[in-house]
Amino acid sequence: MTTRKSVGTQDAEPLQSLSFDDLRGSIGKPIGRSSWHLIDQPRIAAFADITEDHNFIHLDEQRVRAETPFPTTIAHGFLTLSLLSAFAYEAIPPLEGQTTGINYGFDEIRFLAPVPSGSRTRGNFTLLDLSTRPSGHVQFTWRVEVEIEGQERPALIARWITLAMMEEAAK
Repeated sequence: MTTRKSVGTQDAEPLQSLSFDDLRGSIGKPIGRSSWHLIDQPRIAAFADITEDHNFIHLDEQRVRAETPFPTTIAHGFLTLSLLSAFAYEAIPPLEGQTTGINYGFDEIRFLAPVPSGSRTRGNFTLLDLSTRPSGHVQFTWRVEVEIEGQERPALIARWITLAMMEEAAK
């Protein structure tokens, strides 16, 4: 059995791997929740620089207050989406025999609420489906909800497909 220590907090408990049958029995159930992650202005500005998306709603607080309904700058939707990998690493136990995980894509992404600078977000994961592919790797379909601390509406919901690369399939 493998374990993986959650990276979001120093005092996090190790995640123990689960069997395929354990996960199959968890379809339709919440699997895990990440720790809270701060979305502060330096993170937003760094994301703007990396993605070359310098829209003022992310960077200019005075202009945001004057020209938008937002009280402060807001995170890029894609910044929030990009944190799903970190959230998943903390919240989803590895599958027994898994060597790595791969992002396979999305069937749906909806940005429901802006994430104001200074907010904390976390990911909640529900397993919708899993299946073994002809390659021997395992495909997962997740419902992901990113919540904003203190707000009712989530920042986003998504239907995310991932692949677990398996030891046996690699042989």
